Amino acid sequence: MKLGSAINTAQWLFLAALILALGTTAAAQNRCGAGKDLVVQALERVPPGSNASTMEDGVELLKHAIGECESLGDAWYYRSLLERKLGNARKADYSLQKARDNNSEALQQNLDPFTLSTRPNVPPSSTVREKWALVVGIGKFKQAEIDPLKYAAADASAFASWLKNPAYGRFKPDHVAMLTDAEATTRNIKEKLNWLARSAGADDLVVIYIATHGSSREMDTRGVNYIITYDTEVGKNMDNEDALFATALPMVDVANTVASRVEAQRAAIFVDTCYGAAAAGGGTKLVAPGVASASVSNETLNRIAQGTGRAVLAASTADQESLEDSTLGHGYFTYYLLEGLRKNQGLDSLAQVFPYVRQQVTARAEQRWKMQQTPVMSQSDQGGDIVIGVATGAVKAANGG
Repeated sequence: MKLGSAINTAQWLFLAALILALGTTAAAQNRCGAGKDLVVQALERVPPGSNASTMEDGVELLKHAIGECESLGDAWYYRSLLERKLGNARKADYSLQKARDNNSEALQQNLDPFTLSTRPNVPPSSTVREKWALVVGIGKFKQAEIDPLKYAAADASAFASWLKNPAYGRFKPDHVAMLTDAEATTRNIKEKLNWLARSAGADDLVVIYIATHGSSREMDTRGVNYIITYDTEVGKNMDNEDALFATALPMVDVANTVASRVEAQRAAIFVDTCYGAAAAGGGTKLVAPGVASASVSNETLNRIAQGTGRAVLAASTADQESLEDSTLGHGYFTYYLLEGLRKNQGLDSLAQVFPYVRQQVTARAEQRWKMQQTPVMSQSDQGGDIVIGVATGAVKAANGG
């Protein structure tokens, strides 16, 4: 064999090995993306206070997740929690060690999404000690395949300004964290959710506002499973699910933060997902090629509302679009939400504000676009109404809330 032929053969073998390695790595990443989605499904399946049968279903989903990607430390950790609740101490200990070996982020943060953070039958105090807020608005996305949103960042900015206005929201400026566009990565949002959970005490008020795309797991699913963040990857064709699962923010992460980590006995969550850029023109409900757009399902609303003093408002029902309007420079939901909150200097309860928001949004969507958009609200059974603009300290909240 000539030297040149030998070199060419060696180069070919090297390239073949490199291609094989890259293909193997990509396949492993795809499996781990699918595994992460199975973890999300397990967390969605097992809310706090679930019975043994439901917890066993969650364990089976986590086993499948581990089968897809054995290095998923969080899957091992959540399995250890459920196994312990089921009385399987040996399996729980084994899973916990595997979680340590695989650097589980949930273990490091000592998360327990299966236990409520608020105590049942313990009413909130008559005053609010401190107030904390996280405001997120994403209209521009790193990946060009994701449709931009005209007013999501403007909506978030307006909402944050209202919160910090001493005549209305009465929040301390340094108690309002705002992330817009390039700042609103999945990691940054998770860090600020952790900040809320660490900062707020039982006698505090917490507000979370999110305006961006919401995506369903599949084209025919009923609710939002993922929040599309600035750095979410959706792929460049119809085969994009693994990238989405691996990089977007699961809605259940927000729900679990509120239900199982935020100790504040007053928490209000505003979700303005599912802006339809092409909705008014009769376009398809897609965030990007192959990625379905969706609003928040009733199941998700009810999960967030678990505990004491929880209220969640969503811009539309699960099968509707959340519309924007250039004449307002905002989405309908946020525009009329702010109008409602400004009434009575921010001192009306959400139960008083919501009917106005629903009536105005519904009427405007029908009048302007001949489309349906109906905001929805879910509240916990305990804790009374929430007043966003209540002053901290000596001022008593409405209706004992």
